[in-house]
Amino acid sequence: MADNQAVKKEDVGLGITNNAFELIILAGILTFVFIISFFFNVFGFLVKFFEGNPAALNFVDEIIVALLILSIGFALISWHRLQELKKETAERMRLQAKIIEDYEIKLETEKIICKGLHCDIEEYRKMEKDALSRRQKVRQQNPENTSDIQ
Repeated sequence: MADNQAVKKEDVGLGITNNAFELIILAGILTFVFIISFFFNVFGFLVKFFEGNPAALNFVDEIIVALLILSIGFALISWHRLQELKKETAERMRLQAKIIEDYEIKLETEKIICKGLHCDIEEYRKMEKDALSRRQKVRQQNPENTSDIQ
């Protein structure tokens, strides 16, 4: 039963999943940065800054390398977190399957106990009917001693 279960996607509202919502937020931020850089001409500012300070051009290579290493580091950290998430998800699915199995065993045990109790109740009812019918037979055979039987 646990093999057929699919992981339910979390919904942030309006029928949008978390991943889609995060992509929409990222697209909004990207659009905002693009518009800001277009109107304020950020790269034109950088070109003017480097024209006025030619010594600062020496550090551009180091900045690019540092940003490249930073992005590779973020990618490795994300990959590591993804592996941890996969392990955690597998463990949770295994525990969920175990809980479901334990619950099914408990349910089956309760059914067996109920069936046994039902059989016992029927047996006691039958014994009670037999006892009552024997009493009635004795009363019919000895009508004068009915006070002794009660």
